[in-house]
Amino acid sequence: MAGPTADVADPHAANPRGAHSLAPDREPAPNPILLVHSINASASAHEVRPLFAALAARGPTYAIDLPGYGHSERSERTYDQRLMIDALHAMIDRIRDENDRKPVDALAVSISCEFLARAALEAPATIRSLALVSPTGLAKNAFTRGPPDADCRKPAVLRVLEVPWIGQPLFRLLRSPTSIRFFLRKTWGRKAIDEEFFRISCLMARFPGAHRAPFHFLSGYLFGADMPTNYAALGLPTWLSHGVRGDFTDFSRAAVVADRPNWRITAFPTGALPYLELPERFLASYQDVLERVDDGLALKP
Repeated sequence: MAGPTADVADPHAANPRGAHSLAPDREPAPNPILLVHSINASASAHEVRPLFAALAARGPTYAIDLPGYGHSERSERTYDQRLMIDALHAMIDRIRDENDRKPVDALAVSISCEFLARAALEAPATIRSLALVSPTGLAKNAFTRGPPDADCRKPAVLRVLEVPWIGQPLFRLLRSPTSIRFFLRKTWGRKAIDEEFFRISCLMARFPGAHRAPFHFLSGYLFGADMPTNYAALGLPTWLSHGVRGDFTDFSRAAVVADRPNWRITAFPTGALPYLELPERFLASYQDVLERVDDGLALKP
């Protein structure tokens, strides 16, 4: 991904990748944008590469490799929601330092929407708007056992996964090209997937320590215990987008926010990553959202 790479001072933060495009002197620079990839066995900022390339032409744009993923640290530690939320806070603080302390427009994918939503609830003045792509935590069977700041960790499951003769062969299976293709087909909702996305995903799953964050994911550490309550508490402009194919199409619990003026929900005729299948249409929708935020208008048409 284009742009300089630098380490964030906060030890919990991840490796940021930023790109800047200069705006004409007569126009104020737009608010910076932060892109946050999803969580799986092979995740990294490569998942949002097309968005990064398009949005960097508009203004300051950043993508983050969350802890345990991409080029970030994959050391032996607890990978939970708190770690990911703190990484977002550190990244957002750095972005604001580089952009006259403007609040960011942030976009996240899948389970990372949970981290972003909680970060927005904890520090709403640092974020101007939210774009949630196929967010977890809004399905009919979503966890609601609370409290909202807790996660769904199962330490016993993690201990089993950390047994070498159990976890090592399991992760070799999860990171195999066959498994990665299988799960990407579930994401796309069809056999045809993005082959470049697949190729880089296979590479990301082979970094040393690549098993650590995914094992915490499988053990519930990265899922919120009551995300419907957290999403409902968001007061910022929030755009939820999703597809209609594949395994990630149930957003039943979004009904409680669907009529709120600060929310907009858009369904695309795609799988779970509409910005990859219909990039121009997705970007036009996102641009409309950002323009309405610029003008102080409600997102609900």
